[in-house]
Amino acid sequence: MEPLKIIFMGTPEFAVGILDAILKNKYEVVGVITAADKPAGRGQKIKHSAVKEYALQHGLNLLQPTNLKDENFLTELKALNANIQIVVAFRMLPKVVWDMPKYGTFNLHASLLPNYRGAAPINWAIINGEKKTGVTTFFIDEKIDTGAMILSEEIPISNEETAGQLHDQLMLLGSETVIKTLHLIEQGKVKTQIQPENEDLKTAYKLDKDNCKIDWKKSGSEIHNLIRGLSPYPAAWCYFNDYGQQWNVKIYSAKFVNEKHTHTIGKIIARKKEMKIAAPDGYLHILELQLPGKKKMAVSELLNGLVFSENAYAC
Repeated sequence: MEPLKIIFMGTPEFAVGILDAILKNKYEVVGVITAADKPAGRGQKIKHSAVKEYALQHGLNLLQPTNLKDENFLTELKALNANIQIVVAFRMLPKVVWDMPKYGTFNLHASLLPNYRGAAPINWAIINGEKKTGVTTFFIDEKIDTGAMILSEEIPISNEETAGQLHDQLMLLGSETVIKTLHLIEQGKVKTQIQPENEDLKTAYKLDKDNCKIDWKKSGSEIHNLIRGLSPYPAAWCYFNDYGQQWNVKIYSAKFVNEKHTHTIGKIIARKKEMKIAAPDGYLHILELQLPGKKKMAVSELLNGLVFSENAYAC
């Protein structure tokens, strides 16, 4: 079999870990495809993707198409003469792209497919209280995350694990799984498995303001899972109401204590260096949060300069 010549497609930090493993395992990467630069932040400064930063540091051939069906891009892509393409956290590819290389195009997805297809699999596994998750490599087809599976590896999710912590674990597991997948392709030993379809499959919906908002009427464990499943990004949020004012507050860390109480749901109880908020079946002890225009801080730091009244509540 001829040596593998790889085109890598990806955008965020998660993809960087995989690309780094491919290079460290001495594979030839003939091209890297990533998102176009775009303005970000208050200053609207042009921001490069994490994958672009890595590619520039390592002198890799870089393409940033805005249109994946553009004839000029397709000509450049074909000229790279790759025989395998690897996709990690990029975007949906047209058939003319994924069908181009001799050995196909495979994707690494951060879930145990067929569950959690979609944009935010790491977050939703924690939000939904899963006890395990993993990564899957599969050959791309016409739909999103539905192709024939090559390899699947799983890891446990601990009760206090955040999305950020799980992200780093899955990046390492994903790196190992991609290298194993490349070995199988090199050896001609790939055996794929068609993804099963049923009505009970869980979806990794795109995160938005609505599904990141805390509903204090839900159980304490559900609220806790939402907070850790969205930490450090984009962060669970809610409104704090006190002194006739309302603040949009992000909550990054909390612990749930199950206990009976008679407080109104959402009541904020702040004493000295501690804050807890009433849920139907106990309290969320808030550990780290961010008020509008302020930096992220520990609750003890916040309460040094802010006093909540007896009427304070979250909603």
